[in-house]
Amino acid sequence: QVQLVESGGRLVQAGGSLRLTCAASGRTFSSNAMGWFRQAPGKEREFVAGIKWTGSGTVYADSVKGRFTISRDNAKNTVYLQMNSLKPEDTAAYSCAARSSGNVVTGASGYDYWGQGTQVTVFS
Repeated sequence: QVQLVESGGRLVQAGGSLRLTCAASGRTFSSNAMGWFRQAPGKEREFVAGIKWTGSGTVYADSVKGRFTISRDNAKNTVYLQMNSLKPEDTAAYSCAARSSGNVVTGASGYDYWGQGTQVTVFS
């Protein structure tokens, strides 16, 4: 059994920063990719960022490039999403996901394990 638990979401003013954390337990992903997705009310879930667990490869959605940074701490089985220069359109429930294979993909169907999500609300 695999568990992914996100934390760090909260209400924040536009222009501010947040760091989301995703802690994995039950299995280590020493060579597998992790991703962050988000879903706003009335919208489809969208890919935000992904990272290869042991590599340096990262992928970002165009909407967050230059503002968000994904990173990982293998020793802690943890993935982070640093979000800077937040905008109201970043408001969504953010979920982390894990793949059973190594390369990052942007489609949600490519991920096998999901967390419950953490809410980020950005107000202007």
